[in-house]
Amino acid sequence: MISRLFRFLLACALAAVSFQSRAETTRIAVIYAEADDSSPSVFAGLLGGIEETPNLEVIRLTLKDLEDPRFSQLLLAASLRGGGGIRLAAAGGSIGPIAVLYPDIGEPYRSVFSKIIEGIEENAQAKVTSYAVGSNFNVQTISEELKRQDIRIVIALGRNGLKAASALDREIGIIAGGVISAPENDLRGGAILSLAPDPALLFARLKTLAPKIQRVFVVFEPRQNGWLIKLAKEAARNHSIELVAQEAGDLKSALGIYQSIFLSADARRDALWLPQDSATVDESLVLPLVLQESWGKGIPVFSSNVSHVKRGALFALYPNNMELGRALAASAVGLASGNPVARGVLPLRDVLTAFNTRTASHLGLAPSIAQQKGFDLLFPEQ
Repeated sequence: MISRLFRFLLACALAAVSFQSRAETTRIAVIYAEADDSSPSVFAGLLGGIEETPNLEVIRLTLKDLEDPRFSQLLLAASLRGGGGIRLAAAGGSIGPIAVLYPDIGEPYRSVFSKIIEGIEENAQAKVTSYAVGSNFNVQTISEELKRQDIRIVIALGRNGLKAASALDREIGIIAGGVISAPENDLRGGAILSLAPDPALLFARLKTLAPKIQRVFVVFEPRQNGWLIKLAKEAARNHSIELVAQEAGDLKSALGIYQSIFLSADARRDALWLPQDSATVDESLVLPLVLQESWGKGIPVFSSNVSHVKRGALFALYPNNMELGRALAASAVGLASGNPVARGVLPLRDVLTAFNTRTASHLGLAPSIAQQKGFDLLFPEQ
């Protein structure tokens, strides 16, 4: 009963009816089933003490109240007192089934998408049907299957999933994830939850580990990561960091920029960020050069790729796939319910932290016990 009530109260965030009175009192209607009110103390606890908040009035309504003709009169009178309209989100009803299109791909990537789908299923509040999409998918076949299932919301994962979803009928709503970025013509006005960690989280972690850092270098290809660097510039200002972002169109020019960076970098105040960028961060040429130079000159290198930490980068943020799935489901539910949904590419905020203790020791960094508890993956492996 308790878990059912908890899920229902979460849904009330979508179902709440709120309005302002002239005395600036906000009233929130919490709608619940009578069967769930068998333990008033539990009910009050799940409200989180909001009933004690100044200028906030919580009105408890059972599902039976909604059937009372006087209910609409109550809402109308309250609206007139508040001088504004009442917003009523349709809740408790079915939002319809949700389809997940994911790449038909082998391990280890299949397990990653499976974990994301697990998070989606846990938080979707609806039936979730998953479809593996190969490189030679048939759009008509997929469209017919979605129509047969009466599916109007699709969560697209990975390149294949996004490509297939972008070819569907325009009336189907799309939420995407499991990609770094996407061309403008693939967005269709929807939201893409990127696998690129939010620069604000990267810089915050950097500052806690190496507070003396004042300047961060990054080399990027604008078509892939121009959107991310825009966010990074604002995040850097907020953390009192000078961001030196240099564009490179190919691997050759990127190598030249990295060499010039290490010629001028100052170990006392500089660090290097490696984004997920196929044009500027090559595993066989760029990464060995960067790690060798950083080790010799004592320059911290942090990354958006967890595998770089195993090879010697100081730390990286990487996706919490279960939480990413839950976030995708929440966006899909919001879209299906008619609520405003963020548009465009959004950085990853559901992250875990990988940390290299050997590199930290070499750089003279000693994270506190509290900081160490925040690391999810340690290298060298303990």
